[in-house]
Amino acid sequence: MVDELKQSQNLWLNTAAQSSSIVDIEAFQPQEHQLQHSTTISDGKLDFFERAFSAAGAAVFSAILVNPLDVAKTRLQAQAAGVPYSHPLSNLTSRMAVFGPNMMFADLRCSPSCTRAGVHGTVSICPPDCFHYKGTLDVFYKIIRQEGIARLWRGTNAGLALAVPTVGIYLPCYDIFRNQLEEFTLQNAPSLTLYAPLVAGSLARSLACISCYPIELAKTRMQAFKDTHITKKPPGIWKTLIELTSNVKSTPNNQSLQSYRVLWTGLGAQIARDVPFSAICWSTLEPVRRRLLGLMQDDANVVSVLGANFSAGFVAGSLAAGATCPLDVAKTRRQIEKDPVRALRMTTRQTLLEVWRDWGIKGLFTGVGPRVARAGPSVGIVVSFYEVVKYVFHRQYATEV
Repeated sequence: MVDELKQSQNLWLNTAAQSSSIVDIEAFQPQEHQLQHSTTISDGKLDFFERAFSAAGAAVFSAILVNPLDVAKTRLQAQAAGVPYSHPLSNLTSRMAVFGPNMMFADLRCSPSCTRAGVHGTVSICPPDCFHYKGTLDVFYKIIRQEGIARLWRGTNAGLALAVPTVGIYLPCYDIFRNQLEEFTLQNAPSLTLYAPLVAGSLARSLACISCYPIELAKTRMQAFKDTHITKKPPGIWKTLIELTSNVKSTPNNQSLQSYRVLWTGLGAQIARDVPFSAICWSTLEPVRRRLLGLMQDDANVVSVLGANFSAGFVAGSLAAGATCPLDVAKTRRQIEKDPVRALRMTTRQTLLEVWRDWGIKGLFTGVGPRVARAGPSVGIVVSFYEVVKYVFHRQYATEV
């Protein structure tokens, strides 16, 4: 029994080291080819649904854990784009519309405990600094103080609804595309094998983006816009999307398909961000993971292999997130555009040029801190969790043999 468990553990460790790595062409020998062939067959026993289950479980855990950083990143980018976060009744005209000319004392402080508020006539109101975000930690502090700690997980339901199908498509397709591309290039063009993870990651991410984009759009808008009615339940995914299409329908000269086309506003920017992200991420992750697994050699165990996957994922995710931040800024700006006519006419190139003209290089990297802080652990968690669930299935198949 002990020998069987050791055999199944070694089988999985070999699989993780071989099937998840780029093949070294210079050191490629017939004996190594036989080993890779056997581990590929073992890895091939996992069908698409088992891979999808592994990936979806990883995505759920990651989405819940890092959502506050996603909210902070979106708020900083939306603020730079001109989204106001001051109290909606700070303007005299707005107060007159709500309270009328004979309005009584109005408390418009950012929070009941704010000591910086001043009294202007019959209004107690905070200075503009109370509503301006200065950085990631300041976003956390002000959201907790003004809206409640639960708002840091705003959009988590959309993130979960998005993570399960998206990552459930992304990682399994990446596995399948990478294995097929490596096998094809080894037989026909060995010098191109090193690029298999890059191409596989780009293809898999494009497929995942297109399939679930409206939910991504709803998540960004839910996180970007501040809901001032703390006691009321904020709009969810469907209400956010319905409001978006209703705004398009109310515009003059509206065509029948424009209200549905707006649900895909910013898809080009999303793909322009995610395809390079995946290409950089996987082309970095695979050699780093291969190097770490190679250092372990015969001393490898389940914990060390998972540590190697998390470390490689953390490094790769952080580098890819930092490099693609300008495209993420463009994506956010296109998704939060309130003018439906402008939203349908905007392009990613035009948006990037506007940001560069108004804010320079600093504007292109708005929110890079929380984006990198989110992507590093997120990729590490997803990859390592994905591998551990695959290990359970590998062990099950090994004991059945």
